[in-house]
Amino acid sequence: MKKLILMLLAFAPLSVFAQKFGVVNQGDIVQAMPEYTQAQTDLQNESKTFDDELKRMQDELQKKAEAFDKESATLPDAIKTRRQNELQEMYQKIQQYAQDAQQQMQASEQEKMATISEKLQKAIEDVGANGGFTAIFMEGSMPFISKTLCTDVTAQVKTKLGLK
Repeated sequence: MKKLILMLLAFAPLSVFAQKFGVVNQGDIVQAMPEYTQAQTDLQNESKTFDDELKRMQDELQKKAEAFDKESATLPDAIKTRRQNELQEMYQKIQQYAQDAQQQMQASEQEKMATISEKLQKAIEDVGANGGFTAIFMEGSMPFISKTLCTDVTAQVKTKLGLK
């Protein structure tokens, strides 16, 4: 019985070495994906649309403020107060629009990146299953990953996604 236990203890560490670990550079893969390039283009176009509208609103406020400044000395108090209120309301609308646009951009980016992340995760899982890996770590997510004890599977994941 003692010999059996000693043999088990002697061979137990060998089973640890039989495990296969991989590392993948997620950033490299994402930047090579056409979906990422398209998402960046879409986000830039969306941002430009918001920026153009914001600029138009600011220009309109600027023109009305300049006109008010020129006329304010000759306007009755009631009209002056009403125009000041209008300018204040326009300013608040611009602030609200800028905030809403920023939230919309963040939501769009999260949505587009979620789709990309799901596709990448599926490819990593497939490579892991097909390659017999115990674990695949994301490069940079761990304080230290030994390149000699892990297999870099970045190229395999790119191949799985049809990337070069």
